[in-house]
Amino acid sequence: MDYGGIDKTEEVAALRDRTKRERADLLALSQAISDLDAILAAKATGYSLEALYAEVPEPLQGYVELVYDLNNHPSFRLLESLLFKSRYYDRSQQCLMLSEITGDDRPFVLSTPRLSNGHALELKVPFDSEAVDKLFRLKSEGDCFCSIKRTLGVSDEDDALLESFLTGNKPKPYGKYEGAGVRWRYFGHACILMETSGISILLDPVLSYTYESDISRYTYEDLPEKIDFVLITHNHQDHILFETLLQLRHKIGTVVVPRNGGGALQDPSLKLTLKHCGFKNVVEVAEMDELPFAEGSITAIPFLGEHGDLNVQTKTGYLVRTGRHSLLFAADSCNISPKVYEHVHAEIGDVDALFVGMECDGAPVSWIYGPLLTTKLERPVDQSRRLQGRIF
Repeated sequence: MDYGGIDKTEEVAALRDRTKRERADLLALSQAISDLDAILAAKATGYSLEALYAEVPEPLQGYVELVYDLNNHPSFRLLESLLFKSRYYDRSQQCLMLSEITGDDRPFVLSTPRLSNGHALELKVPFDSEAVDKLFRLKSEGDCFCSIKRTLGVSDEDDALLESFLTGNKPKPYGKYEGAGVRWRYFGHACILMETSGISILLDPVLSYTYESDISRYTYEDLPEKIDFVLITHNHQDHILFETLLQLRHKIGTVVVPRNGGGALQDPSLKLTLKHCGFKNVVEVAEMDELPFAEGSITAIPFLGEHGDLNVQTKTGYLVRTGRHSLLFAADSCNISPKVYEHVHAEIGDVDALFVGMECDGAPVSWIYGPLLTTKLERPVDQSRRLQGRIF
């Protein structure tokens, strides 16, 4: 295998072998899920499922409930809260990798893991560690080198590399909005910062780093010291980017996420995930739930489409009311049932501004969800079920 002009075959093989050895539990869990699917397909014929609990593969014993839908199709529900307490959630395998960013050309977010290249510093730090927050506070608060090194557990041989990521220059002070109305700034993709003189709300944080560029853009430096609410619309990697969220955790008051369906493989709980990664205040909302704050409220608005017709409930738009202003953030919602929004309009009335993704064909459903599908989709079927967001 060639890696940037250098043969990395042996390192890739070593990584593969280490993964098989250290993540054997997760590999066994994955196989158990596939085996359970096959068992249910063969033996769950509409009769009671009670006898099949004894046949649940060992790695899943005690972590699933067997169910039928109303058409007698068998399935199972994962007990996610227990799985997070089990051996399958191993904090010791979590780490951060620091590197210098000088442009937009970067490896794809799903192209993990990474091989060592001599220019990146790997930190064996669990995501929920206070060391993570101390690290990212360094963007605005200084500290001495010895303290930084000790906090991050960096070895002596990596001193020079760690030092190369540090600067003595203070960041520019943030210009807090003090106007009478609402200011919103577009950071790119679906990321919008909404501010009044008393509150700040950030939608789907995916942010650019600060480096020399001819493109005028907002970056991490253009965020306030405190972000009262972060609103996540749905669980796709271009709307909930962990790289960004970890860097902002120490600034965030409350993370608001859509409520999931409760144990479906394709619809994991964002609340549980974030909670176990160190986020202290995560609030779930269901459709039309209202979350009040001092100056107004946040209302969860139905979000249809963009998930290939799978039963994914972890998705919502947000109506933010503050003072006399109403702003609707609909992200990748697809207007496949206009009647839904007629009903919503009858409930919430007119809005001053709508933020929504424009027409997009989207990837076929198998692009993200393919590994979770029990039966491989024929290409024409796969192409018809696209992860599209559009208005029409």
